[in-house]
Amino acid sequence: MPEAIRRAQLPLDVSGRSPDDRVAETWRSSKIRSVTSMTLTYILRVWMPDRPGALGQVASRVGAVGGDVVGIDILERGAGRAIDELVVELPHADLVDLLIIEMQQVDGVDVESITPAADSLRDPRLDALETAAILVGASSRETALEELCIHSVRTIGAAWSVVVELEGTEIVAQEGDAPAVPWLVAYVHGSQSSAKVAGGNGGPDDVIWAPLAGTGMALVLGREGTPFHARERRQAAALARIVDTRFRELTNQAARLAHPSYR
Repeated sequence: MPEAIRRAQLPLDVSGRSPDDRVAETWRSSKIRSVTSMTLTYILRVWMPDRPGALGQVASRVGAVGGDVVGIDILERGAGRAIDELVVELPHADLVDLLIIEMQQVDGVDVESITPAADSLRDPRLDALETAAILVGASSRETALEELCIHSVRTIGAAWSVVVELEGTEIVAQEGDAPAVPWLVAYVHGSQSSAKVAGGNGGPDDVIWAPLAGTGMALVLGREGTPFHARERRQAAALARIVDTRFRELTNQAARLAHPSYR
């Protein structure tokens, strides 16, 4: 039987290769083939006009370079503008510059930042629920504050996070390299005295804080290069409220154990 006819009669697998092809393919060539078929995932923060059709135009530009928008999250809206966080898959890393150029061809669109996604991209809504569950279940006051710092960095995307006593001189809990205590306390006190800064409309845009009202402490977070937006400020405030409530519950439990007559 002629070789061409024999090979044409062999069954094909889902990739379209015959058994002979599969035998001939080495372990190394299989790995190379699988790597070259992988996509790369990036997170983009994009300013765009807050009008119907703007997001569709941006998505069309992503598709024009062979990319795919696989996730969208609105960070902030106001004054006719929206700041969206897009999760985009690209077939090659060398398309990043072209992607930015294409997107900024849409009138009123600016790319604030683009970063490679983590190896295991998390669902931000699920992540927020899991973080809340961890904080509510903290077994001690110290653990509650430590977990607040650890998970606020991950959930909000900060470089550092601290819990500081507003009338003290020490950091109570910390994750990452933070500024000195005097600067942190001065920042929080200055923000409290300014309604504009307290509302997130003034002051540094790479530092945010939220009070733990019943403890005399504050959660402060920061990062460089990427400003915090309204959604992230609300996230910080929500996490601080959860821990503030849990901290007071644990304080009352400790008091009841120490003094059974305490109510």
